[in-house]
Amino acid sequence: MSETGTRQHRLALIALWFVPALWAVNYVVARKAPGIIGPHLLALGRWALAALVLCILARKEIRSKRKVMRANSAQFLILGACGMLVCGAWVYLGARTTSAMNIALIYSASPVLIAVGSMLLLRERMNKVQIVGVALAMTGVLHVVLKGQWHALAAVQFVAGDAWIVAAAVAWAAYALLQKWWPSDLSVTARLALICVGGCITILPFATWELGQTGLNVWGWSSVILIVVAALFPSLGAYWLYGWAQNILGANRVALTLYLGPLYGAFASWAVLGEDLGWHHLFGALLILPGVFFATNSSYTRK
Repeated sequence: MSETGTRQHRLALIALWFVPALWAVNYVVARKAPGIIGPHLLALGRWALAALVLCILARKEIRSKRKVMRANSAQFLILGACGMLVCGAWVYLGARTTSAMNIALIYSASPVLIAVGSMLLLRERMNKVQIVGVALAMTGVLHVVLKGQWHALAAVQFVAGDAWIVAAAVAWAAYALLQKWWPSDLSVTARLALICVGGCITILPFATWELGQTGLNVWGWSSVILIVVAALFPSLGAYWLYGWAQNILGANRVALTLYLGPLYGAFASWAVLGEDLGWHHLFGALLILPGVFFATNSSYTRK
């Protein structure tokens, strides 16, 4: 590996630890949104603003590669539907009727789905150290979600809202895998810009319907702040870093950062929403952090 490649590899490994921190901002947004703005309207505003910023940044490349854009328009719509509609608005919908425990439990399956898909479709493999890291991280996630009370796992009840979260978990796995399955000549910025546009197109009909149903003051300052925060951090920041790191490290390894989500989300809720931190968070961190380190820093082989 060249010196430039080695440097990018190290930067990508560092970026992995920031992606879930940026996504954790979405937990706070989701908690603040009910009663202020509908889920599809929030998703549309979030991704429309992100698309605008990215299209401005990548305007020269997008203009020069219009043929590529037209040839891959269906891909942008599919990726946008998976990553922006299902993993955006549908998570907000599910959060209305299901618990945070259920959301975290279901989403913890995403890295497993991506790992299986990576082995079947992308020929990525994990070595023994990485497998141990995954096991540690998953155990830590469950410990945080269950608040250290493992007997509570048997009492978890699934409700209608969980179907939205299951769809989101599957869609995220599809989003991650399809980006690698469909290689692109576009830069990370230009490709994400077009995916955001595709996502906005798929969200627009639902947001239009929602606008006539909710009667919410969607252009109030509270809703504008939520849209801007969601666009800057979990959208522009997290998705760009995720796509860039995935190009360098592979879908399998980058997906393992999802295990950090419940931990980072707990700290975000404590810092912003005033929710309590418990010993289960600390013990979970002692499992999750080294687990992710082992899983992402051990080299894997390709067939």
